[in-house]
Amino acid sequence: MRHIALTTAILAATAATHLSAQNRIDGQSPDAPELSAYGDLPVGVRQIDLVNPDQIDILAIDPAGEPPAELPRYDRPLTVEMWYPAADGATGDTSLNAYLRDGVTEVTLEGRAMRDAAPAEAEEPYPLLLMSHGYPGNRFLMSHLAENIASKGYVVASIDHTDSTYRTQDAFGSTLVNRSLDQLFVLDQMAQMNGDAASGMAGMIDADNTAVLGYSMGGYGAIITAGGGVTETSVGYPWGGPQGTLGIHQQGSETHEALPDPRIKTAVAIGPWGMNTGFWDAEGLAGIEIPMLFIAGSEDDVSLYEDGVRAIWEGATGVDRSLLTFDGGGHNTAAPIPAPEESFYFNEALGFDISEHYVDAVWDSVFMNNVAQHFVTAWLDAELKGQEDKTAFLDLLDIGSDGVWSLNDDGTFGDDHTYWAGFGEGTADGLRFERLAAAPAPIPLPASVWILGLALGGLGAMRYRRRPSA
Repeated sequence: MRHIALTTAILAATAATHLSAQNRIDGQSPDAPELSAYGDLPVGVRQIDLVNPDQIDILAIDPAGEPPAELPRYDRPLTVEMWYPAADGATGDTSLNAYLRDGVTEVTLEGRAMRDAAPAEAEEPYPLLLMSHGYPGNRFLMSHLAENIASKGYVVASIDHTDSTYRTQDAFGSTLVNRSLDQLFVLDQMAQMNGDAASGMAGMIDADNTAVLGYSMGGYGAIITAGGGVTETSVGYPWGGPQGTLGIHQQGSETHEALPDPRIKTAVAIGPWGMNTGFWDAEGLAGIEIPMLFIAGSEDDVSLYEDGVRAIWEGATGVDRSLLTFDGGGHNTAAPIPAPEESFYFNEALGFDISEHYVDAVWDSVFMNNVAQHFVTAWLDAELKGQEDKTAFLDLLDIGSDGVWSLNDDGTFGDDHTYWAGFGEGTADGLRFERLAAAPAPIPLPASVWILGLALGGLGAMRYRRRPSA
């Protein structure tokens, strides 16, 4: 895998430079695919503090106690970081202050988005991308992807999911129940901001043209939001949603049937968790209603691959879907920012080196992130903007290394060129991109066939009644 060796060598050579010490999130590998490059638009970023009123207070429910006569409720706080196209000539601080996996160490990340920059004067609103981190995580975990996508004409709202962040991590049941609810609440808030002249974002956000992107538990939430209902078995897990509270997302329930939002047109799930512990089955996955892009490492030891992410991809039979696989990649594939310099230390309380939360054992983080930026760009541009030319970056041979690199003397591609569009020679090695189409709907039988069947059935019943009893 030439791109891994090359990128790693370059990073190693510059590890002691000021650039590396800045914890940059906007890196572009020299062998990055074409669509990973930042777009032409300057980017702004701002923090929004929201409160979702009257939500079930999962933490106040005793899983082992008697079922409460009435579920406790509270006003649920949610912090959102929003990236958006900024006005030409806008200025602002380009640093982000974020906490590490230890929940204690605050670090400075450097990107291109300008804090509180004036928004662009858009002729038309921009499509919306809702972004959800893992458990635990925070709204900055995929900030490399957020500002990259925003530079191409999107508004990105990345959610700090209460009870799931590094500093608020609490009962897992809250994550299971609230992920999808948080996503839909933030969608509503973005829609309100678009129509509110006092929000500073009026006319900027096309909430009717939205995608959801989630990593790990964020991917779990994205699947539910897309229509995938959980199993009855998972609703009853003693370590899950207490007192059956996860039942609101159970496949076939009235609450889950009412959950999918027509404003959400597609979803991207990176290493989605759940299949590995029985949260999905064929019926639940068949409930997914929108096209989905899945991204995974073949050696994911958290969500699993064959019996995890790949099985989800295969089971979403009702929609067109694709799966991007990094061979040899683990659970950190293509989602986290590059490990901040301060993360390289062993934390006694947690029992591991904090950098392990960000790095992959095989793949270089910058290159992985660039590949994710490339494919997410192509996918969103095709699904949300209807840019048919971007489908060329998705209509690929399944195995990257199977492609033939062929150039004519004048530098144009030869007739036998089949290498992945947008990738340089040899840079798709170790990658797979597979597609599955929605299963065809059953063809209704003509009425004459049904009438004939009923007639034959009636004759059979008559013969049965005429038989002598034993």
